[in-house]
Amino acid sequence: EVPWCRGGIGGEGYKQQARDMQKAMIDQHYNHPAVIMWGLGNENDWPGDFEVLDKKANQEAIRAFMKELNDNSHKLDPSRVTTIRRCDFCSDIVDVYSPSIWAGWYSGRYTEYKDSTDKWIGKVNHFFHAEWGGDSHARRFAENPESMVEKIDVGQGTAEKGKAYKSSSGGKVRMSKDGDWSESYMANLFDWHLKEQETMPNLTGSAQWIFKDFATPLRPENPVPRMNQKGLIERDGTPKESYYIFQSFWSDKPMIRLFGHEWQTRSGKPGEAKEIRVYSNCAEVELIVNGKSAGVKKRNSQDFPAAGLRWSVVLNEGPNQLKAVAVKEKISDEIKVGYQSASWGKPAKLVLSELSRKDGVVTLEARIFDAKGVACLDAATLVRFDKVGDAQLLDNLGTSTGSRAVQLYNGRAIIQAKMLGTQAVFSLSSTDLETQYLTLKK
Repeated sequence: EVPWCRGGIGGEGYKQQARDMQKAMIDQHYNHPAVIMWGLGNENDWPGDFEVLDKKANQEAIRAFMKELNDNSHKLDPSRVTTIRRCDFCSDIVDVYSPSIWAGWYSGRYTEYKDSTDKWIGKVNHFFHAEWGGDSHARRFAENPESMVEKIDVGQGTAEKGKAYKSSSGGKVRMSKDGDWSESYMANLFDWHLKEQETMPNLTGSAQWIFKDFATPLRPENPVPRMNQKGLIERDGTPKESYYIFQSFWSDKPMIRLFGHEWQTRSGKPGEAKEIRVYSNCAEVELIVNGKSAGVKKRNSQDFPAAGLRWSVVLNEGPNQLKAVAVKEKISDEIKVGYQSASWGKPAKLVLSELSRKDGVVTLEARIFDAKGVACLDAATLVRFDKVGDAQLLDNLGTSTGSRAVQLYNGRAIIQAKMLGTQAVFSLSSTDLETQYLTLKK
């Protein structure tokens, strides 16, 4: 794709750079078997960085240059089609168009995905859906991730509008601004999109945004500051739960995954049934809870959520052992999960402790409790790790476990440090809470 993204259009030097980059791109990748379309730009309808007479003049200038790039592409490579994403007033110029459809994230609900897509398929000659999904803070889960959904307008479109990408930009209720950014919600969104795509014969293809979390200067308020967290994996390659949901729909190799490997403690009333999900591409799966079978379920991709592989289970207070087994394939997955029935109040106290130590690397855990000492399992407080002495925090990695400043996930967060000398003092701080200190010796 030519990196003509946002910003409007500049002068002749700006245009020549775009021409040169387009030619270099096609020359370099002409024989690559994975290339099916040449992208001419993205989000060219954004407010420009350059002064223009008026909105109409700006659009006319963008259209004129888009036509030029489109013609250039066909001359340089007559065998491939051209495409752009999110610039409706240029949708008639290119061969294939991708509008902005962010159902369930930047606007609308994810259940509107199919209708939004079908409407656009009927508007353009050839359609491709690039960019869909949403952000999730790895290791954060929620018992009720859709508590805000009923407040979101229906029938008002599903496009990203204005500066909706900023959670601080105000406007109508939307999950990107008002949701919990949990892996639980994103699992629902991806699950719904993938099962719908199986019933959309007119959908030529789609490209989820994006495979891996990446750095950005535009999002300092995110749970991991300055990280775009829309990836299926973290910046260090650690898969989120959504990664396995895609596997369950698309992989040919048998797989099975109990949802929530990092969801250490579930919560609810005593004796309250909880939904346990398994994502798998196997036909039948048995769930075993604390050594006893909870029954066998058959997979049906259209049975949302988890393709029907879900069980209503009453967990024991404290630790529980869960195991999922594919009946025919004999592959399995197993996790331990706690259950807390005690309710909690406002976060009142931080606790910093050492979880483990190996080869001179210490794993530190931050936790937060209310005034009665009950763990606050939904706390998303922003905390900051620091140190003095002979140690190095393994921070600035852009991950949920490698950031000096990070929002808690279910009332906890971890970071690692390398001990370099005889002693170091680590601190854990947050606004309006007493700072905690931990002294460690090598």
